[in-house]
Amino acid sequence: NAKQAVSFYSDKMGFEAFAYKGLETGSREMVSHVIRQDKVYMLYVCMSTLCYFPSEMGEHLIKHGDGVKDIAFQVEDCDFLIKTAKERGAVIVREPWEEQDSHGRVKYAVVQTYGDTTHTLIEYLTPYKGLFLPGYKEPLFRDPLLATLPPGGLNFIDHMVGNQPDDHMVPISDWYQNCLLFHRFWSIDDKQVHTQYSSLRSIVVTNYEETIKMPINEPARGKKLSQIQEYVDYNGGPGVQHIALNTSNIIQAVVNLRARGMEFLAAPDIYYSSLRENLKTAKIKVEEDLDRLQELKILVDFDDKGYLLQIFTKPVQDRPTLFLEVIQRNNHSGFGAGNFKSLFEAIEKDQEARGNLTVLTPSGQDEAFH
Repeated sequence: NAKQAVSFYSDKMGFEAFAYKGLETGSREMVSHVIRQDKVYMLYVCMSTLCYFPSEMGEHLIKHGDGVKDIAFQVEDCDFLIKTAKERGAVIVREPWEEQDSHGRVKYAVVQTYGDTTHTLIEYLTPYKGLFLPGYKEPLFRDPLLATLPPGGLNFIDHMVGNQPDDHMVPISDWYQNCLLFHRFWSIDDKQVHTQYSSLRSIVVTNYEETIKMPINEPARGKKLSQIQEYVDYNGGPGVQHIALNTSNIIQAVVNLRARGMEFLAAPDIYYSSLRENLKTAKIKVEEDLDRLQELKILVDFDDKGYLLQIFTKPVQDRPTLFLEVIQRNNHSGFGAGNFKSLFEAIEKDQEARGNLTVLTPSGQDEAFH
């Protein structure tokens, strides 16, 4: 139900209705609602009433539940990228095609990435002067409640994380480098990020200009079920674990988002005691009030050059799958490796409440799935 999902993200996260395509605009099969906050665009799709679930979208929803189906990239040469990807073994879901209206011409193509996730490549053949893309019109309704709520304060997509089954991280990161001409940007292994129960490995890939960041995670063997493996189990395979949204003022953003009713994971107070000790010998100074960060449960990661502030929501649907991150950077290009242990411990508390923080058997399967 895209209409209701849009209402949730608008009410809780500060997005606003931006564009619409549906029965009223001549789209007989798909209904699409676009919401926007600064440079963040999210498109929510469902089937129109009389459509008998086209296999791709219908099967994805049944198998995975609500989540990210497609991550779109604006590109300069769609034909070249699709030709290169195909030559290097990528599955092309849809060959390049064009759409146009009185506002301009746009070329699209769709390529398969991990699991059932896809990438739509979008090339503007002419400067597009319309609202969003060809076929989209003004939204039918703008919720008057939103103007009474504090702003979300989110500016752009910082990165988007894809969770993989064990031993799939390297092949997927290689796929991005080989087929989409990305390169490695950052990585960690299970010796760096672990709790007493579980751990992960991660490789971040990025495009040539390093404007797109795609961390690729996989679980590592631990005493109990990793939160990465829990995601894969409940998602029915690999998929997008979380979307990180960048803000220039995370304190105000979190205050406002909490006031709007958004739920966040909470780090224990001992985390902040350790943080204060570690910052005493650090080469950088955190400008924000640590007491305020502790009160709001915002995490801090730092190196010799800078620091980042981050916080994670609880899953935004009933399955423990997709969640969101709010992040602020201060001369720091990492992904919070120093906070992964605290994040894992917070998620493990929720896993335990869900009955999923279970002991792994020698076969590697968790007892709840035997």
